[in-house]
Amino acid sequence: MRTYGFGVALLISGAIAISYLDRQTLPVAIAAIQREIPISNTQFSQLQAAFLVAYAVMYAGGGKLIDVLGTRRGFAWIMIVWSAACASHGFAAGFRSLAASRFLLGFGEGGGFPAATKAVAERFSVGDRSTAMGIINAGTAVGAVVAPPAIAAVIAGSSWRWVFFLTGALGVVWTAWWLRTYRAAPSSGSEAVEPAPGWFHLLTYRQTWGLVLAKFLSDAAWYFYLFWLPKYLYDVRGFDTRSVGYYAWIPYAAAGVGSLTGGWLSSRLLAGGHSLDFARKTALGLSAAVMPLVALVSRSPIELAIALFSVAFFGQQSWSTLVMILPADLFPRGAVGSVAGLVGFGGSMGGVVFNLLAGTMLDHGFGYGTVLGMVSTFHVLAFGVILAAVRRVEPVGRQSFAALHQ
Repeated sequence: MRTYGFGVALLISGAIAISYLDRQTLPVAIAAIQREIPISNTQFSQLQAAFLVAYAVMYAGGGKLIDVLGTRRGFAWIMIVWSAACASHGFAAGFRSLAASRFLLGFGEGGGFPAATKAVAERFSVGDRSTAMGIINAGTAVGAVVAPPAIAAVIAGSSWRWVFFLTGALGVVWTAWWLRTYRAAPSSGSEAVEPAPGWFHLLTYRQTWGLVLAKFLSDAAWYFYLFWLPKYLYDVRGFDTRSVGYYAWIPYAAAGVGSLTGGWLSSRLLAGGHSLDFARKTALGLSAAVMPLVALVSRSPIELAIALFSVAFFGQQSWSTLVMILPADLFPRGAVGSVAGLVGFGGSMGGVVFNLLAGTMLDHGFGYGTVLGMVSTFHVLAFGVILAAVRRVEPVGRQSFAALHQ
């Protein structure tokens, strides 16, 4: 059964890889797209905001959807929607149609991580959860590593529109694989049938608010890195599409190592006899500690700049693995999808706010150095929020959940 569980983690990791490949299509292909559709920095930020607003809403709603429909049916529905939305980019004729496709892509992809968190809560013990989530979160790096060279190759051989058609098709293939492979988790005791609590009840917990605010801060940085790294290389370092394909995969590969390292370290500390609180917070604190180094990028030669981005991507995804597993550590199974959705909503809104701010700043004479200096502080601040709001990583009082349904 444990072997099947880790097989499920690999399967979900494949879905997350497709998700990150899909969301990287626009940032990597932007130079080719701009030859047909003029797009300013402000408009580029608006395209990312369209994605993130829909992503935020569906992250919250998708968590609730997964709690109601179940992991198997909910994940299949989510994947079909985002794959169709990704393919629709290929038909875009202008900025507005690109924005509409971007919005629909965010709407579909928003349910991916709540579904992943729910599956981990269903399939894994507390000791294995961070390792499983590390495997799943490593899919972000796989998709993002593949994106720059693969997209460059497609553009070189045909048209930027085929980038979106082909990546959309991958999601349909994965859905068939998922429906054939995934089995519903077995029920075990009263927790398996516990009704999902409402959002208003979940928001009475300081732990929920702490995770939402921490994710708001850290994902403001992450979505800037994710969407703007290729454009930074185009605009500041003078790269063409081929050069971006050559260099831009490296930080994402480091992100994959970070995903596995954060989960592994926390599991290792637990296995060594440390408390859950110590294991999670130690790994989170170490992840946040490396993030300020990215402030040095603008004063560094390109090779060192890529190395610094790689350190930041490593720390971010180590951090992300651990933050995403905290809802399963803190809340009953029936609430995990909903809490994960609220946390993801906070993260996406952080991405919306800072992407719009960054685009406006860059179009009004502020350089990337100023923007990178700002994002270098966000994870440290987020760690402070978690220390204040989650005083101990342990299950919240289950009696309050039981009382809610009496």
